[in-house]
Amino acid sequence: MPDAKNAGYSSVTEQEFQNTVISLAKTLGYTEIYHTYDSRKSPEGFPDLIMLRGTRMVVAELKSEKGVVQPAQRRWLEAFALIPGAEVFIWRPHDIDEIAVILGGA
Repeated sequence: MPDAKNAGYSSVTEQEFQNTVISLAKTLGYTEIYHTYDSRKSPEGFPDLIMLRGTRMVVAELKSEKGVVQPAQRRWLEAFALIPGAEVFIWRPHDIDEIAVILGGA
C-alpha cells in the first residue's frame, strides 16, 4: 500500500527539491547558501546545503522520497551535529511544509 504521506512527491527529483529549498531559504532571509556544484571533486558525503542567516546555521542533506543516506553522508551530518548551535536535517520532498516552519524559525 502506498504511503499517503508521500503521495504526489515520488516524481520530484533531488534537483527540483533542492531548487525549492534554496528558493524558500532565500525568501526567508538566508544570506549565505552553499551547495557543492560538482560533488565528484569534493569530499565524499558532504551535505547538500549549508545555509546561514545571522547566527543560525542549517545543514541539510536532501533526498528524493526513495533516496538512501550513504555512510559518508551520515558521518558528515554527525560531525556537523557536534557543532554547538548547528541544526542538522535530512529532508525529503514530503517534508516541505515542515522545512518552511524550520527555516522560518528563530
